[in-house]
Formats: sequence, structure tokens, C-alpha cells
Amino acid sequence: MRIDALTLEGFRNYEKECLSFDPNCNVIYGENAQGKTNLLEAIVYLSCGKSPRARTDRELIGFDKEHATILGEITSRERSFKTEIQLSRGKRRKMTVNGVTAKNSTALSDVLHTVFFCPEDLFLIRDGAAARRRFMDLSLCQLRPRYAEALAEFNRLYEHKTRILRDSEDYPQLLQTLPDFNERLCQVGAVLIHYRARFCEALRDYAAQAHSECSGGKEELSLHYQTVKTVIDPFAPHQELVSKLMEHQATHYEAEIASKLCLSGPHKDDIEVTVNGRSARQFCSQGQVRTAALALKLAEREIHKNAIGEYPVMLLDDVLSELDPKRQEYVLNRIAGGQVFITCCENDRLDTLLHGKVFHIKDGEVV
Repeated sequence: MRIDALTLEGFRNYEKECLSFDPNCNVIYGENAQGKTNLLEAIVYLSCGKSPRARTDRELIGFDKEHATILGEITSRERSFKTEIQLSRGKRRKMTVNGVTAKNSTALSDVLHTVFFCPEDLFLIRDGAAARRRFMDLSLCQLRPRYAEALAEFNRLYEHKTRILRDSEDYPQLLQTLPDFNERLCQVGAVLIHYRARFCEALRDYAAQAHSECSGGKEELSLHYQTVKTVIDPFAPHQELVSKLMEHQATHYEAEIASKLCLSGPHKDDIEVTVNGRSARQFCSQGQVRTAALALKLAEREIHKNAIGEYPVMLLDDVLSELDPKRQEYVLNRIAGGQVFITCCENDRLDTLLHGKVFHIKDGEVV
């Protein structure tokens, strides 16, 4: 799986740029705020219809532009694809794969998978639960189309319920609709728990091996998926999960109305990470935290490979500069075998990286 060429027009700070890539390694260097990360962001968007940085599509369109286009020429499953995404202010985006309209991001994920790793991910362990949920969501939306659909529906229902709770003091009759929203939230939430639990199980196995290798066998990494307390077994059948979520929701019904907040559901899920039996978030050193984060990202890559039969495109955004030489060497050795993009600020170390193409980015252009 690889991206052979990319055309950007009106995307972030790119006026118009057409690039062709090496099938193995592509090094992108330049000073800060020149567009290196924007380039990787466009590739991620081609794979899942979501940005790892922006909250809305409007943020992806250049400041003085009304439209933006991302066009990728991709090789996947020994076939050639052209994925095109058109973004417009005030209009719905348009997505096509080989000229056929893509109704949702599932069609994009059927063609391209990516694993994006940025410096902020090195603090994935110490960040709040929202960061680890986002990590699961971005990966699972590419891996499982049913998950992407369920997550989108859950978010819509969650927003509706939040508005109902917020406005219920002025419009008490809105509370009559709450039971229907709660029931559907539990049904869709059970789907999220089903996939997240299995993803964490696979992640645990691969990440434990990667962490052990990177630490020289001195440390043992473990992961535990955490969801609402009433769900004792997240691998239980769907209807049992629904029943347990309904049970948890019922105990929080009055508190939700009083606080006007959604207090029950998998929107608060987390991954507990331990090293040698201790909470990595609380007790690990900075080096241990970074090793654990590396292990999670490398494990994510292996999960995608097992699911699709090919390595996903690996995107390393200025990560190497944040790592000591030992971890740099470990990462570079582990990512061999698939296409990789590496961004960095300086080019004086490029000869020590993998062989491939080198791009110098300045003001949204290759110079």
C-alpha cells in the first residue's frame, strides 16, 4: 500500500503543488510553519476523511480561498486508485474514488490506511482519556466501517441529548424524548465497546512486544480497556452490553438532569497503561512514557497490516528529533517494509535515515 502522487490546491498554505513519492521512504524537511505537517495531514485525510489536527473541514481551506482540493494516486491491493476530495466553505465536501462518489469516509478507508505519529503522541500516555479515545477512534474508523458509522451516530445522538439536557429547564417537555435517546445511545454505545475492547486486546499483545524490545527486555507493558463500571465483560454479546449500559444510565438519570451533562456512556472510555505493574501515567519517567507511546504506535501499524494484508502508510511528523539515538534507531528498524514519510527541520542527518526521496518545503512549495 502506497501513495504514488499527491496534488494539493488551496489546502492550508499550499497554493497548488503536485508531488510524486518514493514507494519506500520520503523525507520532508524545512523550517517550522512551512507546510511539512500540512502535507502529512492531507495524506491522513485521504485515508479516513478526518484531520488529526483540525476540528472542522473549514480549517483545512486556505485563508484566502473558497475551495480546497486533495487528489491522491494510490496503489492498494495491487490496484490503482484515484481519490479526490473537494472542500468548500458553506458546502458539503465531495469525495470520489476512481470517479465514483464516495458517500462516506468508509470508501476512503477501503483504499488507503495510514498511521500518523506526531510529537504530541509521545505524551499520549500522560494526556487525558480523550487523547487515547481519539487514538482508538482514528484507527478503528479506518479498520472497521461499522465502527465509523456507529461513532458518527453516537456523536450525533450525544449532541442532541446534550441540547435536551441544557434546554430542559426552559422547555421541560423536552425530557419526554430523553428515554428514546438514551436507549439508542446504549445500542450504539455497545457497538463502540465491542470494537474498542478487541482493538485494545490486539494492541496489548503487539505493544508489549515492541516495548520489551525497545527497553532491552527490562520493562513489561500492559494495557487495560476501561469503560462504564456496569460493563464487567466488554466481550459480552451485544444485547448484554446494551443491558449493562442501560443499567448504568438509569443510575445517572437524575444526576444528568440536575447537571445538564451526559454522565453515562462510552464517551468517557479510556486505556489504562501500566509498566511493570505501575500506572505509566502517574509513575513512569519521561523516557518510559515515550517508549510506551512508541510501542502503541508501532503496534497500531501491525494491527493494520494484519487486517488488510499490507503495511499502512506510516507518517512520522518530526518525531525522530524528539527521540534519543537508541529510540531513533529502533523506530527506523521497525518501520522497514512499508512506505514511510518522515518530516524534520534539518537535512544534515538525512544520510543516516532510510534511502528514498527528499523534499525541501518552504512556504507551501517544494523548492
